[in-house]
Amino acid sequence: MATPRTEGQNVINESVLLESKSLRDSVLDRTDVLDRVKALSLLPDGMHVTTAMVAAYFEVSRKAIESLVLDHREELVANGYRVLAGTELTSFKEVSGIQSRSRSLALYPRRAVLNIAMLLRDSEVARQVRVYLLDMEYLARTQPVDNSVHREAISLDDRIDQRITHILGKTVVPMFNALIETSGEHRKELIALRAGVQRIERRLHQHNARLKRLEGVRDDRPAIGVMAAMDAMNGKTFERHIAKLLIRDGCTNVVVQGGHGDRGVDIIGLTAGGRRLVVQCKRWAPYQTISSPDIQKFIGSAKVLYSTEVALYVATCPFTPEALKLAEETGITVVHRGGLEEWSAGEPLKVLE
Repeated sequence: MATPRTEGQNVINESVLLESKSLRDSVLDRTDVLDRVKALSLLPDGMHVTTAMVAAYFEVSRKAIESLVLDHREELVANGYRVLAGTELTSFKEVSGIQSRSRSLALYPRRAVLNIAMLLRDSEVARQVRVYLLDMEYLARTQPVDNSVHREAISLDDRIDQRITHILGKTVVPMFNALIETSGEHRKELIALRAGVQRIERRLHQHNARLKRLEGVRDDRPAIGVMAAMDAMNGKTFERHIAKLLIRDGCTNVVVQGGHGDRGVDIIGLTAGGRRLVVQCKRWAPYQTISSPDIQKFIGSAKVLYSTEVALYVATCPFTPEALKLAEETGITVVHRGGLEEWSAGEPLKVLE
């Protein structure tokens, strides 16, 4: 059984799901969660729902769903959302038996409905879906995994591949060589067959080499991606990681000075354009938040003590709405968990240009 989590932790963790597309993508196959929270009525085709049906499920207005689709259309389309019109709509009406006088009809498969649940903020039903998803994710990540069967299967495949390669190289190919030497009538066919066997032998060698490479890095690979690696870091390692990202994006004179006597700033440097840069790094648990007082302390250090031109507040956790508002008003660039994930994965920060 998973370790119980408090209501507060679930609400905060929801922010991570709302902000991180990568995390949303990782749980999109769990559409059964929808029915566990509340029965989802489908159209007669048994596959789709309309905008009105989505709004009814989440107990919000139709306008709220349409607004969300407008803001996240590309992501929803990737998960099956589409709008029918013309002959396509006519055909769908005939097949599904629905009655509608509208010239267009938006359709959502279960996957798109789950996607909406992870994006819709002002819905208690959507919140419950997110909580359920996060609890399932938490359980999946904290349960021990027995890889012994998988490893034994790979080991057996490896031995079989090596045995076949040995037979091909030491027995079959020499046999073809002998036949080619003594055959006149079927010489071309035998040469072609030998070439085919040698190709198979080379592919088996390559396959075996790939397996060894994969097995060699398996234990060092992060279990759940970029953010999992950062969650496992201590404060110092996290600061060095951020410094590397700054350098990757063209920053110079980057110095990690976190610790006692840093005067509230962990990293200093210059942007690619030569502007003074300071960074505050917080490697906190995902269920914690950066609050307004935290931003206030950084403002004093960044603006007064360092007279900086670019100030970053980087955290592995969400920021409260008050903290985000204060940061925007005072020119502090906030990099929350979702943004940090994208930055670490290769997306540059525009403010560093």
